[in-house]
Amino acid sequence: MAMLEVHDINVYYGAIHAIKGISFEVNEGEIVTLIGANGAGKSTTLKTISGLLHSRTGSITFQGENIAGTAPHKLVGKGLAQVPEGRAVFLQMTVEENLEMGAYTRPNAEVDPGLEKVYDQFPRLKERRKQIAGTLSGGEQQMLAMGRALMSSPRLMMLDEPSMGLAPILVDQIFDIIRSLHKNGTTILLVEQNARMALSVADRGYVLETGKIVTSGSGKELLSDESVKKAYLGG
Repeated sequence: MAMLEVHDINVYYGAIHAIKGISFEVNEGEIVTLIGANGAGKSTTLKTISGLLHSRTGSITFQGENIAGTAPHKLVGKGLAQVPEGRAVFLQMTVEENLEMGAYTRPNAEVDPGLEKVYDQFPRLKERRKQIAGTLSGGEQQMLAMGRALMSSPRLMMLDEPSMGLAPILVDQIFDIIRSLHKNGTTILLVEQNARMALSVADRGYVLETGKIVTSGSGKELLSDESVKKAYLGG
């Protein structure tokens, strides 16, 4: 069953038509990825789902409810969490304070068990829990942003360019974490420049070009699709 259904959304930045009538779905328990060049509309799509931008048409349905026009903080309470591009951690706060911010929609009784769960998943964060977030490496900040999203107990986690700016060894680590989150039951919508890595973990993928979906298929199908290989996989 579709956990998220995006139907015929059109999004504009002023006069620029950024998203042109796209439709797709994410089923419960899947990793679905949106791939495409810079400026194809991937991040804009995520921002529209999470209520930061608005579509002029169509509908966005999450767990059977049309959420178009719902305030972003209310969506977190409904089980939708976004890990933003560029991580956006609170640089002056400690690791643990950042994580606690992620639990603002949860009852107080859930905060400590939530922290334990995140520290199990991210032992590095546990080691650094009293450290100021601004002093962490890029990879650690990405882990913190993911851990913070996990604190809201999301049904669907949306990741916007999690590997951006990271060294290859850290990219591998982040994708191992994505696999592990998925194995533990989190449904994931992944926007990612590293198309090869994204398709290797995804159940299904959609290819965006200039605001339109031009190809879709299983991760395996898209990895072996000649046009996708040529455009996004370096041959």
